[in-house]
Amino acid sequence: MRGCYERFVFLEYEPEPSEAAATATAPRRERRQPGREWRERERGPVVVAAAAAGQPDHSVPPSGLSCSGCGAELQCCDGAAPGFVPAEKYRSLSESAAGLRGAVCQRCWLLTHSGRALRLQLPPEQHRLVVSAALRRPLRHGRGPLLLYLLDVLELPDPVLPQLPALLGPDVPAAGLLVVGNKVDLLPADSPGHLGRLRQRLVTACVQAGLREAPLVDVRLVSAKTGFGLEGLVSRLQRSWKCAGDVYLLGATNSGKSTLFNILLRSDYCKSRAPDVINRATVSSWPGTTLNLLKFPIINPTCDRIFRREERLKEEATKTEDQLSSEEKKYLNHLKKQGYLVGRVGRTFQRQKGIPVVDFDPDALSYSIDEDPRHSPRKREEREEFTYNEVKDARWCFDTPGIAKENCVLNLLTEKEVKLVLPTHAIVPRTFILKPGMVLFLAALGRIDYLEGEKSAWFSVMASNLLPVHISTLNNADAIYEKHAGQELLKVPMGGEERMKEFPPLVPQDITLKGIGTTEAVADIKLSSAGWVAVTAHAEQKLLLRAYTPEGTALVVREPPLLPYISTIRGSRIAGTAAYRTKKPPSLVENLKTTGKR
Repeated sequence: MRGCYERFVFLEYEPEPSEAAATATAPRRERRQPGREWRERERGPVVVAAAAAGQPDHSVPPSGLSCSGCGAELQCCDGAAPGFVPAEKYRSLSESAAGLRGAVCQRCWLLTHSGRALRLQLPPEQHRLVVSAALRRPLRHGRGPLLLYLLDVLELPDPVLPQLPALLGPDVPAAGLLVVGNKVDLLPADSPGHLGRLRQRLVTACVQAGLREAPLVDVRLVSAKTGFGLEGLVSRLQRSWKCAGDVYLLGATNSGKSTLFNILLRSDYCKSRAPDVINRATVSSWPGTTLNLLKFPIINPTCDRIFRREERLKEEATKTEDQLSSEEKKYLNHLKKQGYLVGRVGRTFQRQKGIPVVDFDPDALSYSIDEDPRHSPRKREEREEFTYNEVKDARWCFDTPGIAKENCVLNLLTEKEVKLVLPTHAIVPRTFILKPGMVLFLAALGRIDYLEGEKSAWFSVMASNLLPVHISTLNNADAIYEKHAGQELLKVPMGGEERMKEFPPLVPQDITLKGIGTTEAVADIKLSSAGWVAVTAHAEQKLLLRAYTPEGTALVVREPPLLPYISTIRGSRIAGTAAYRTKKPPSLVENLKTTGKR
């Protein structure tokens, strides 16, 4: 053992120096290029006081129009309330030809362009009340709504799923419930058939949550970020057209609802003209980005449309990667670096756009040698709108505010810390072999002490690749935490002694496990939303562990583990340490013919 502790942050998963330098400089306006929507900022949001980010005008009433990014009502009278637009900008937009339609609030603009987040004054139950009221709207087309509940598979057991029956109540005549497990792209395949095992875990979670009133029509696994499983989800949703009315996306904060909303908006599920009329929802790692309802109209899946869609899917399934365009290959390679499972979401029904008419102004192009070129004022493009006939009988897909998770460590973190804790790329398992008397730290957010056991055991960490893991002895663990919590060594929380004064202390919970074999984990120790540690031990070996999480957060012993064979995804032992070299399995692209190359 090198000294009293070891630090294991694998440099190949640290931000590139160029990215780190960019984070320290003032943000530049991002130039969007066609087909490059996937280029998201890697910088965490910075909190600013809402009142300091723009001046309000208390004499102006709310607009009655919604922010196209988060759904909040646009207003300029209260800088600390949702939907705020600085008074000067609000007036200039109101006086323009397009008005406030399609505009975004200051909070969404800052999240998208500057990585800055505004703290808003919201009642604790605001999000839940919005969802509850939406589900109790009058029936459309004589049918109840289809509820699409999205959960983060990393968060199983989902903390909000058991609350769903109470949220629905007996007065919500739902046509059905479709449960979708998101973020499967972040998890490596620990054995053949791992997706079938994950799906069965979702089914079990639904049964344990008591979801019997609303008929469970299906359980799906997807990645809203990489597109895996989404073509299948669209087909399943279209089959529910005849028996359901509107569709509501439900789920906890950070489950990926807005990301799913955005990709469905550009799929065969929405009307072909919708992407030209409706803006994408604002997506951020900060919990609770969506504040009200967002919606797009669902396309009617007629027999002809279903046939044309199936023909497109069959044709695309015969393609190899070599047959893709250079832009498609580049996009696909980008997704492969981010997730283990990747899909391709296309569109069958696209609106044919006419040739744009160019306004020719000879006066603006003619100037004498003594004059500077004169630029005519740039007109704001007229925003397209749906006609009455297009939407009078439409069914809508609604994105709803995320329901806050209680006892969650994310509620204690700043925006920069949340960005480090929430995994955005494929998680690379980190495995360590510990003897009794050794301690594992996951940043300063979790700790596991191996107190008693006859032999060594394996501890596999599944958490964001940016969170450091430290191994120490039991005798030195308290001193290490006292000295390095809030500092660079443990990384999160960050902010030094002042930050740790307000951060809750770690509280212990004793855990007793019994091993089942050297290749199969017996349980996961889930350290709230910071990640989990899979414990693998010799058959029949008893282990006494003591796990710590910040006070007020949930520590869960997950049995059986989510990925029972995760300890087998490792390289050779690193000499002189408790760590094994990491191994990252290859990515799999859905609906793409393989060429036999590795």
